[in-house]
Amino acid sequence: MPRNLDLVALRAFVAVADAGGVTRAAGFLNLTQSAVSMQIKRLEQAMSVDLLDRAGRQVGLTPAGEVLLGYARKMLALNDEALARLTRDPHEGEIVLGVPHDVVYPVIPQVLQHFARSFPRMRVTLLSSFTRVLQAQFGRGECDIILTTEDQVEPGGETLAELPLVWVGAPAGIAWKQRPLRLAYEHNCIFRQGVQAALDTAGIQWEMAVESDSTRTIEASVSADLAVHTVLAGSEPPYVERISHGGTLPELTRMKVNLYVADPVHSPAVLELAALIRRAYAARRAARVVA
Repeated sequence: MPRNLDLVALRAFVAVADAGGVTRAAGFLNLTQSAVSMQIKRLEQAMSVDLLDRAGRQVGLTPAGEVLLGYARKMLALNDEALARLTRDPHEGEIVLGVPHDVVYPVIPQVLQHFARSFPRMRVTLLSSFTRVLQAQFGRGECDIILTTEDQVEPGGETLAELPLVWVGAPAGIAWKQRPLRLAYEHNCIFRQGVQAALDTAGIQWEMAVESDSTRTIEASVSADLAVHTVLAGSEPPYVERISHGGTLPELTRMKVNLYVADPVHSPAVLELAALIRRAYAARRAARVVA
């Protein structure tokens, strides 16, 4: 009696081959590492061959695995094509988008609204966190797309915008005039050390007045005129305003907003969401030039 290959296990196998390891593959598939490993093991037991070479640091394919990979791709492509033709909606599933909280507005809500109209059956899970956290999640395959705020762009990324950091404080506040200058930052904020270094270079004494893992706590403290903060120009949160310090505070560096897209992608919709983000930032650049 003919035996049948498990398409779920084949999909896990292809993901491991493409991602170069079980950890990243698990992120792409939204499964645990143990679940992916079990599926590969089940596939190996069904054919009585080893598919993965686990001897080195990185997972490689055995000769049998290399042979199976070509067949697996064809089988999955045919499966997905049949489903697409019969259901008339090939774009369904989940995309995980990671964005630093300080650049969620104003671009991302517009992008998500547009994407939802074009792909109503795709669910986008938005992760709002710090750049360092998002980079770690992306490295583990837990995000399909991330935006970052960095002073450079890493291999595989592209820069969408380059914006200056600006000082913000309470409307009509006076905290920026006090010495030592009272600062408010999240523990993992990537801007924090650079701002402190700029103040040191300018000979301005400072102290950390508010430290928190909560962006809301920082915003509330700054809006209460307890401290000052820095954000990318154009992303000032409500209830604070840009400080017109007239040179009393140092000018700050420019930061890049970078885009990283997982490779391989698990759906063409991932590429379309990335394209929408690019277009949105391009439109903002054009608007600034006109203004």
